[in-house]
Amino acid sequence: MFSKKDSGGAPKAAPAPAPRRGRSAPSIISDDLVVHGNLIATGDIQIDGTVEGDVRSQSLTVGEHATITGEVMADDIVVRGRIVGSIRARRVQLATTCHVEGDILHEALAVETGAFFEGNCRHSDDPLGEDLPTKAPVSEPASLKIADAQASASSSDSKAPASASPAKPVGNAKSSEDDKGGVVVKDGAVVVRRPAAQ
Repeated sequence: MFSKKDSGGAPKAAPAPAPRRGRSAPSIISDDLVVHGNLIATGDIQIDGTVEGDVRSQSLTVGEHATITGEVMADDIVVRGRIVGSIRARRVQLATTCHVEGDILHEALAVETGAFFEGNCRHSDDPLGEDLPTKAPVSEPASLKIADAQASASSSDSKAPASASPAKPVGNAKSSEDDKGGVVVKDGAVVVRRPAAQ
């Protein structure tokens, strides 16, 4: 076994490595890389750069300095960076350093203290197969007083003292009496004028 004699045969080759089972190394988008378009992978992706498009993968890690603008779909998502767009995943983890602006459809959601999230989140048994809800129309702010253009002009003229200054227009609103509508500040109140009926 330990003899110095040559056994007469050629040296034996090393056995072939066993095929690797389990997860392979993730595909990495480095911090100096900008991608304009969609990313689709059957494995794992780690994004440290910028992606302007949708991302779909088995597992996704969004690095602390990464930015994604688009929809993100994966079984597992860990967000440490910025996402502007919707997230659909079985498991979502929002880390302390993350900044997410968009809706999240999830099976499980974990949010660390200090994470920034602006949007709606909703539990789903099948977040990857279900459609995201559409946003409801935005209503008018409740703090605005709405008045007919003729009614506001006649009531404010009769109550205003002679020394009162004229109404100050806000934005691109006009302050003349033949106004076709707009936003005007009168006596410290914001008035939305509707166009007069013709």
